[in-house]
Order: sequence, then C-alpha cells, then structure tokens
Amino acid sequence: MSPGARSASVLYVVVCAAPTASDVAAFIHMAQEANWSVKVITTPMARRFVDTDKLAEMTADRVRTDFRMPDEADELPPATAVVVAPATFNTVNKWALGIADTFVVGLLSELTGLGVPILAVPFVKDALAKHPAFGRSLTALRAMGVHVLFDPHAPAEMRMPDWPKVLEELHAVTGGSPPERG
Repeated sequence: MSPGARSASVLYVVVCAAPTASDVAAFIHMAQEANWSVKVITTPMARRFVDTDKLAEMTADRVRTDFRMPDEADELPPATAVVVAPATFNTVNKWALGIADTFVVGLLSELTGLGVPILAVPFVKDALAKHPAFGRSLTALRAMGVHVLFDPHAPAEMRMPDWPKVLEELHAVTGGSPPERG
C-alpha cells in the first residue's frame, strides 16, 4: 500500500438460514457499490439458502461457514463493521447467551467483545418473535452495543427491511457515510 493510502473498510455479512438469505447477493452488490470490501460468513444451514459460488465470485473470496483448524491461517481481515441479515431466532438467542457452538456465533461473540459496530437484522416467524427468550435476547444484544433493526409490531412479511434500508442503517451505525475508496 502506498503512503497515505487507506486500507479498504471490511464488512462482514453474516447470513443465517431464512428465506430472505436467498437475496443477500443484492445487499452485497449494494455494499460493494458503497465502497465496502465484503466477506461473507454463513451458518451451516444458511449455505442451503445462498449460492456460495456466486457470492465467492462477487467477493473474490470464499464463503466461510466452519471454524478454521489450528494449523490453518486466519484469512479474514479485521472487520470494520458487521451486518447479520437475516438473523434467525436460533442465532440471536445463542449469540445473546454466548453459546459459541458454530463459527458464526463464535465470531459474533468475539466481535461484540471487541466493540466492532454490528447491525443485527432479525427475520423470524411471528410466533418466534413473540417468544419471551427472543425479546430478552434482543435486549441483551442491545445492552452489549449491538444495533438491532427490528420492529416487532410490523407485519411478519415486513419485519425484514429492504436491503437499501439495511445499508442506510449500516452507514448510520458506522458514522453516517459509506467508507472512502482506498
């Protein structure tokens, strides 16, 4: 890198298994257009909802799902920010409790502890949104500094905001503007 050049702002896009995951490529494209260098991490089940080959091609990097082995290099650059969308009932509850039994929840727990700006965008069924554990988990995540974009009073099909709104909220969480080009 030349003197004075800035390294790219790195956005981790964490994808959980929900129907809206199938369209995450649209969000990745928008984030890249806004100058983010995107790294995609999925839950094991979310891999069934996304086209990992397409996402790898878009980001020029593999989609990560599993813990790395001790002898493997840590290939992920440090995150500038994180978007968890869609965030599922299971991931939200385990993350709030620190149950790091998957790479995604372990990574989110670490990044929360490091104070990296994180935007969680839950997408859950109506009955799960009303479950007492879910509300407690959202409160716990907010208390940890996680920004949560979720309206429990919205109709179930409207609870996941559109991707432009998610990007807008990301920029609000990270200081109001997209990153500068490096």
